Amino acid sequence: MYRSLFPRDVLAELDRLQREMQQTFHLSPNIRGIARGGFPAMNVGGTPESVEIYAFAPGVDPNTLEVQIEKGVLTIAGERKLPTPGDKATVHIDERFAGRFRRVVTLPDDIDPGAVDAQYRDGVLRISIARKQAAQPRRITIQ
Repeated sequence: MYRSLFPRDVLAELDRLQREMQQTFHLSPNIRGIARGGFPAMNVGGTPESVEIYAFAPGVDPNTLEVQIEKGVLTIAGERKLPTPGDKATVHIDERFAGRFRRVVTLPDDIDPGAVDAQYRDGVLRISIARKQAAQPRRITIQ
């Protein structure tokens, strides 16, 4: 009588429910908990002279990347294409992201949108945006 109400293995049932929730909300089951669409992974930081953005995008053709700054917002967009296995191949696990992506970062007010350097090397897109000279810390001499 109780077997139909309660599963025999409660932990297996909880695992199944978790997988269904992840599929429903397109959540990645990794330790970082990044939702799908979190490609490329990014590091954003800065120095007194610049804002530094690193986007980790291996397998992306740099000619397909679009980087733009508009009204204090940096947008990185592009597409990652992966080779498809042959007709007879069976895929057991497919964890790499493929398709169009877009990441948006709000920038601080003191950046100079005219002084941007972007380089792509070894799967890493590095964007360096200089800060305005007026925002640079300066030493004032006392007379």
